[in-house]
Amino acid sequence: MKFQWKPPQAEQLWKLLDKYKYVLLVIVAGVVLLLWPAGEGERREESASGSTLEDFDLAALEEKLSQTLSQVEGAGKVTVALTVRSGMEQVPLTDRSTSVSERGNSVEEKTVVINTGSGQEAVVRMQRGPVFQGAVVVAQGADRAEVRLLLTQAVAALTGLGSDRITVCKGTD
Repeated sequence: MKFQWKPPQAEQLWKLLDKYKYVLLVIVAGVVLLLWPAGEGERREESASGSTLEDFDLAALEEKLSQTLSQVEGAGKVTVALTVRSGMEQVPLTDRSTSVSERGNSVEEKTVVINTGSGQEAVVRMQRGPVFQGAVVVAQGADRAEVRLLLTQAVAALTGLGSDRITVCKGTD
């Protein structure tokens, strides 16, 4: 006995398509997304993990902070100097496994890596910003207490430093 396959009639085919139209729509959308080309137009500097890494420029930050604080009423010309405890830091993703043996428990921790065309790269779990240690603000209008307070509060808000680590001094005219 031979099995012969009969093609479904157009009416049966439309019933099947109508019944599974949402499933087919999801499958087609998935295939389109898989085939969608990666953005070649936007080139970014990439870190070892493949994610974009913003360079931390202390001098540029000090200059921008100086310009911003110069806009405070009564501050006059402002210069800012910052000290940094640690710069940008990348924390790798790790895989932790625990094994139980006769000698006790042992924990093994491995950094997760991905294979790229040019080798292996660590996967970055998080990226920490710089940690500031202190700030000195020199302003022409720092002889007034309200100006010193405003400058201290502004630097604290932008750097995360406490007011005990920010010094505001009067500058020369």
